[in-house]
Amino acid sequence: MLSTNSLLKSAFAGFFSLVLFSAVAQPLPSVALKPVFPNLPGNQGNEGQYGRPVWMSEAPDGSGRMFIVYQKGTIWVVKKGSDGSDAKLFLDFSAREPMKPGNEDGLMSIAFHPGFVTNGLFYVYYNQVNTPQDMKRIEYGYPIAFPFRSVVSEMKVSATDPNQADTSTERVVLEVPQPFYNHKGGELCFGPDGYLYLGLGDGGLGDDPFGNGQSTATLLAKMLRIDVNTRATTGRGKRKHELQYGIPQDNPFVNEIDYGPQAARKEIYAWGLRNPWRYSFDSATGALWCGDVGQDLWEAVYIIQKGGDYGWSVNEAGHHFKPGPPGAQYIKPIIDYTHKPNLQSQALFPDHSIGLCVIGGYVYHGKQFPSLDNIYIYGDYNLGTIWGLRYDYASQKVTAEGTMLLQPKNINSFAEDADGELYALMEDGTIDLITAQQ
Repeated sequence: MLSTNSLLKSAFAGFFSLVLFSAVAQPLPSVALKPVFPNLPGNQGNEGQYGRPVWMSEAPDGSGRMFIVYQKGTIWVVKKGSDGSDAKLFLDFSAREPMKPGNEDGLMSIAFHPGFVTNGLFYVYYNQVNTPQDMKRIEYGYPIAFPFRSVVSEMKVSATDPNQADTSTERVVLEVPQPFYNHKGGELCFGPDGYLYLGLGDGGLGDDPFGNGQSTATLLAKMLRIDVNTRATTGRGKRKHELQYGIPQDNPFVNEIDYGPQAARKEIYAWGLRNPWRYSFDSATGALWCGDVGQDLWEAVYIIQKGGDYGWSVNEAGHHFKPGPPGAQYIKPIIDYTHKPNLQSQALFPDHSIGLCVIGGYVYHGKQFPSLDNIYIYGDYNLGTIWGLRYDYASQKVTAEGTMLLQPKNINSFAEDADGELYALMEDGTIDLITAQQ
């Protein structure tokens, strides 16, 4: 996710300043950041009182309530358009220490069931350190007991207070064993097909040591798609058991034989992703855009296709990383960018400026800023740059791309409200509306 490499950041400080003075006219409009919710309890600077805000969603019930997820384990609800002083604590998982041991763990996101208005169901994604008892309970499918796990839980809103979660209703939907402390992905969202999507990183450390990127026997390094409204069974004989979710019948490996731990996982929608940090569906086309964080040299933005293989860890953002099967083909990024100025000529668009950690964004379809319409807006955590691109789905080509804003704050995530307006969630706890420069 968001590992700040202080040495690299320091090295690029001079370059970043140079870019500020040498920027040329871009083919896209410039944007600015307008602070919102200035009196939000978590908006106290220095990562805020409650830790980093990493996700924000508007409840799909017409109430205008924004749900802000803080990595340390809380979710606050605030009325859109307010100054934030009306914020109410919706959910508190901080006692579970979801951010232990560190930077890339935590409470990551919330997703509302498509039938939320009538059933009050929502889902959260968070991480946990395993106890010895947990290790006995979870079937890992590996010869070692992993120390961490990622959890997807379903809960209901309180029957008496719509601004309060009823944690007594929690149902654990999915648990995924995690070998290391990093690369947890971090987002839940429902697609236009009504299924729940979860992007998971490769399990962490570095160099994908278990080869999870190209293994279909693990859920790590994948985009998953499950049906929370049904239940499926898995395994054979004594291993047969019911899952807490169903498998969509058009998932790529749904018809594969279940022959044990090395069988292809039927939850997989796409694979070969290193650490998908923020993805979104284009509300006009249904296309699934994803920012995939790279390792040593390259960052990537993909349009995720069902059954697509995006190459990690044979490739890093479409560039060679380590040997793989001869002749293997992987889906290329829509756009890439490098960590090092001397490699810019090898990028898909050599004029794209450098960065260190991609933050996937959204295709703008709001009403306030017509000049931003149909622009995919994304950014970089470390340098704070905000870029944009226009993409023609018919020709499958980027028709315009460029820098839309140079600013120094670390960007944790972007967010979209029900009106299609976009926001940036910052490391210091602040939240900004993305506006078009006049």
